[in-house]
Amino acid sequence: MNAESYRWDDLDQDHPIALLTRRSVKGERVLVAQVKLLKGCHVKTHHHESEQISIMLSGKVVWGIGEEGTPDRREVPMTGGGVMVLPANVPHSVNVLEDAEFMDILSPIGPMGVDSQSKD
Repeated sequence: MNAESYRWDDLDQDHPIALLTRRSVKGERVLVAQVKLLKGCHVKTHHHESEQISIMLSGKVVWGIGEEGTPDRREVPMTGGGVMVLPANVPHSVNVLEDAEFMDILSPIGPMGVDSQSKD
């Protein structure tokens, strides 16, 4: 693989669910995505085989960690400057309280959780 240079604004963006847009870059083993979520966006509880690190640049959200309806489920409020580390296969969701922006890093490369959700 050759070294490549990108500008976020030059990359195509997609809109996998309501109130969410993203742009992504894939390397050989890692995916990095710029994700923008508008107030009221809800990313349903899901899990994936990729480890995920979400760096919150701005906004206010509440993460749901663990399977819904279980004693292990917990809520984690987060604002800009927060970082969430999600090991592989950990169930998680996001409720957006104020417009938010994240940089998501997934390794190995695989589908992101919103890819399995329908647009609301």
